[in-house]
Amino acid sequence: MSAIRLPHEASPSASTTEWLDTIIKGDCVAALNRLPAQSVDVIFADPPYNLQLEGDLHRPDQSRVDAVDDEWDRFDSFEAYDAFTRAWLLAARRVLKPTGTIWVIGSYHNIFRVGAKLQDLGYWILNDVIWRKTNPMPNFRGRRFQNAHETLIWASRDQKAKRYTFNYDAMKAANDDVQMRTDWLFPICTGAERLKDESGTKVHPTQKPEALLARILLSSSKPGDVVLDPFFGSGTTGAVARRLGRHFVGIEREQSYIDAATARIGEIETLGEAELRLMTGKRAEPRVAFVSLIESGLVAPGTLLHDARRRWTASVRADGTIAVGPEAGSIHKMGARVQGLEACNGWTFWHIQGETGLEPIDAIRSRVRSGMAQIGG
Repeated sequence: MSAIRLPHEASPSASTTEWLDTIIKGDCVAALNRLPAQSVDVIFADPPYNLQLEGDLHRPDQSRVDAVDDEWDRFDSFEAYDAFTRAWLLAARRVLKPTGTIWVIGSYHNIFRVGAKLQDLGYWILNDVIWRKTNPMPNFRGRRFQNAHETLIWASRDQKAKRYTFNYDAMKAANDDVQMRTDWLFPICTGAERLKDESGTKVHPTQKPEALLARILLSSSKPGDVVLDPFFGSGTTGAVARRLGRHFVGIEREQSYIDAATARIGEIETLGEAELRLMTGKRAEPRVAFVSLIESGLVAPGTLLHDARRRWTASVRADGTIAVGPEAGSIHKMGARVQGLEACNGWTFWHIQGETGLEPIDAIRSRVRSGMAQIGG
């Protein structure tokens, strides 16, 4: 992973990769339009929420709440916010690979408007995820429910995108072998993780917890992928991406945020290859046909196959079929035929004689796959 470079050193160009692992200073739409088309695997966007705050917020003891009242979160109207949303989503779609996905986080103030614009522009919504906060801020406005969650929208570039990354098996294993749900429980960013300046003031009012970004990147990206954050802020996306062996590119217009993010990411060390290896299921493994075992010399024509209890025997033919008496067919078809069943997994049904006894031909297939993985690596 290359070292983080300062914003003025970033020079996006379709013919180079100098823009990787950089923070680009400037307007997000203009910066996105300078990046190469279809160059990004995952986008995480935490755009302005347009909170429409009027006046200060106070606690019951009359102390002032450090709320989001920065200029970058102010828009003159809903129409102005919609135009801004459409512009950056359109620019983001250009740089997203056909197999890429985008995550957008927001509150009830803006997420529904963002969702509508996503669909208007051709994105295809895959999930909405609820980030439920273990320690939400009280509702200081009074007569309303406490705002205890934010919503993330996960979308592919278009409806026809079928090869986007979702590490299903890893997410299921991490969730005690149960499918990962769309309600995620994390605390808001506090304690040592919260960046503060020399006076003890929060560097950024809406700094997201690293655990949230880790879940996002571990579920929808692979080591070496490029992760873009067009509203980089304090650099949580870049810090987590670097730790997890992903490239990042951030866009930010506030120099104070850029300085904090640069220092933060510069201290991050990337995890080792073993720690970053992804768990995958059978469907993610390379396809190996039975004839490949014959072509590689691991199973010779004429070899006899048996079921585990040696009730049936089949003879391997050079074309990848097997014969039981006068009939021949695939390992699956003949496995089903001898048992009088409609279907059969021939890989686990048929066995071959090894040095220590019968072993399923699936074990030989596994060795072929391992060899393919070593070549690919």
